[in-house]
Amino acid sequence: MSRVYNFSAGPSMLPLPVLEKAAAEMMDYQGSGQSIMEMSHRSKVYDGVIKGAESLLRQVMGIPGNYKVLFLQGGASSQFAMVPMNLMVKNRKADYVLSGQFSTKAYQEASRYGDVKAVASSKGDTFSHIPEIDKNECRADADYFHICMNNTIYGTLWHTLPDTGSVPLVADVSSCILSQPIDVSKFGVLYAGAQKNVAPAGLTIVIVREDLIGEPLEGTPTMFNYGVMAKNESMYNTPPCWSIYMCKLVLEWIQNDIGGLEKMEAHNVKKAQVLYDFLDSSKLFKGCARKDSRSIMNVTFVTGDEALDAKFVKEAAQAGFVNLKGHRSVGGMRASIYNAMPMEGVEKLAAFMKAFETANA
Repeated sequence: MSRVYNFSAGPSMLPLPVLEKAAAEMMDYQGSGQSIMEMSHRSKVYDGVIKGAESLLRQVMGIPGNYKVLFLQGGASSQFAMVPMNLMVKNRKADYVLSGQFSTKAYQEASRYGDVKAVASSKGDTFSHIPEIDKNECRADADYFHICMNNTIYGTLWHTLPDTGSVPLVADVSSCILSQPIDVSKFGVLYAGAQKNVAPAGLTIVIVREDLIGEPLEGTPTMFNYGVMAKNESMYNTPPCWSIYMCKLVLEWIQNDIGGLEKMEAHNVKKAQVLYDFLDSSKLFKGCARKDSRSIMNVTFVTGDEALDAKFVKEAAQAGFVNLKGHRSVGGMRASIYNAMPMEGVEKLAAFMKAFETANA
């Protein structure tokens, strides 16, 4: 059976060279006589894996030395609580921008721990764009300012970061991490679930500035304490060993095969442009995100006819383009074109869409 083009929003496809290397090392990792999934996380062999993954992440992303890298579990959703538990400790205030479902969930979770304010929202426009921020709404004494950088469901991306002054900027980068360079020094915390662009589900990456690691809110579980996790180098308990190993392989692929994040971004922009160019010229399909907010990772579109949308998704799957159905909350279609999606897959999808349009005119 030939592999399909998987446009899933996550878990998503992984680079073929990474899968091939993982398969080759499945039974015997570098002469150890055992699989990564079998060995002790306290072994010298695995210590090389987790430290190698952190070192590579620091190199590829250009992470400054005054930031800790944590390999955790619980998905990005666990960070919806972990961030306020660890950061909302001085003034018990935080500002949030609502640009989609996940930033809204993060806002709702944080509201359990202090005074949380939604300073901007694009909900009234079905989250079709990144909302404009009125600085008068932002609080200088907030403990942090939170955004979701790429909105997977709605296909929007922050192209310009908000100016938060001395207030630490916190960002959920689950669906855009490693897709383009990020100036880590502009953030207090970056967090991401790995299952979209980095590794299989199970790993959560947190990059946190050292001065923000302190005494968390009273009652914070030990497993949710950034300080404990940093002190124990992500090894307080058994980490998601296999996902961290796969993360290391993906980072090697980006560094060695792609040539770094600048080249990765250029490749991703070209892929996205193929679909957006078609959508802008199509008489049947229409893009959902406003042009100034378009994501290069998730392209959302509709025909305007639910029955025709369903027909497209069905016929696309039969042709080898799977998981194109939009999120259940918005419908339509969504093509997630993460790092591992080859240009060939995007070009063939655009050609299929053109043929579908002709056949259904």
